[in-house]
Parts: sequence; C-alpha cells; structure tokens
Amino acid sequence: MNSNSSRGKRTSLQPMRAAGRQRVEELLEAASDLMAERGYKATTMAEIAALAGAKIGSLYRFFPNKEAVADALVQRHIVVLEDEYAALAKRAATLSPNALADVLIELLVTLHPRVKSLSALMEAQTDKMEIRDLARGHAIAGIAAALRVCAPGLNETLAKDIAAVVLNTMKVLRGMLAQDSPTTPGAPDELRRMHRLYLADRLEPFRHAPNSITDAEP
Repeated sequence: MNSNSSRGKRTSLQPMRAAGRQRVEELLEAASDLMAERGYKATTMAEIAALAGAKIGSLYRFFPNKEAVADALVQRHIVVLEDEYAALAKRAATLSPNALADVLIELLVTLHPRVKSLSALMEAQTDKMEIRDLARGHAIAGIAAALRVCAPGLNETLAKDIAAVVLNTMKVLRGMLAQDSPTTPGAPDELRRMHRLYLADRLEPFRHAPNSITDAEP
C-alpha cells in the first residue's frame, strides 16, 4: 500500500491544543515548500516530516496520507484566494481592462509567499482529482467574477473561458520570474504586454453591452 496516497479511510485530525495546532502549521508549511519546489508527485510524507522536524508518526497522526495534506493546503489557499478575489471584484468596476490585466497577471507572484504550493496542486495527479479541480475551479471562478465586474456584458461561460486563459498566463509569468520556465530578460514584459492586449480585446466590447455576447464572439 502506498502511504502517500492511501492509509485507510481515516480523515485528518483537527488538533484541539495549541501545541497540536502549531505542529500542523509546521507540517503544512513544510509540505507547501516541498510541493512548490518539487511538485506534488515527487513529494513524500517522509520528506514532509523531516523538513518540519517531526517524527513520521506525528505527521500520520494528523494526516492519514499525502492527499489529506494536499486537501488541507488547498483549503487554506482557497481562503487566501477568496479574500483577494473579493477585494479585486470591488476594485474591478473602476479599472480599465489594461489595469485589470496588470493586477491579475501579477497576482500569483504577489500571493506566492502565502500560497506557495498552489500551482503544484493545480497540476496534481492524485487518486482524488477533486483536489486539483477544486484548486483550479476556485481560481477560475474568482478571476471570472472580476472580469464580469469590469465588463458587465460577459456571460458566465465566456468569463470562465477567458479566466482560464488568464490563469495560465499568471502561472507562466510566475514560472518565468522564478526561472522555472524558459525565459529571457525581456520576456516577462512581453508576456505582460500580450496579456494587456488580450484582455482589452476580449473585455472592451462587453463593458457597455450587458446581456449580449453575440457581437464580440470570434
């Protein structure tokens, strides 16, 4: 039995004492660091415990398997994302498509210290694909909400399509800046320019055309 993916059906333990909560924080921080650096698949439970300075039994006491660790991380990242996207949605009505593009493309870079493993979890191949889908779904929904505030004429389906493109662009920029993706010194600025042009092209026709997408469809 692979302990990284299966260790019975026990759910994660919620610690009641301060010491237990602190230990969980340390374990999740170690897991987030490792998954951000190596990816979900390559990260092992033993490595998480070692980086956190904990015994492997302590890790399994709180999390029955690696999927439970990933699920806990996703839930924490979602809280951060929802707060950020809610704040962005309030601002989006006053932003031009170019200004919104600039804010969105930098968001993963800005939030990275708080959601280090988010990109890795979005790509995670697990027995429970809902972990990956949950991470992706919340990010797309939050971006789509901001897009629809900026461009009220967008319907939900098209907004989510555009949001998926935006999310991938955000991930590419973070990869370039972290030197994890092919890049050159001027490539990040070129990506930012491309992103502005794309969002301006897609959003402008809908800024004053609520309830209609026909005229702007390619």
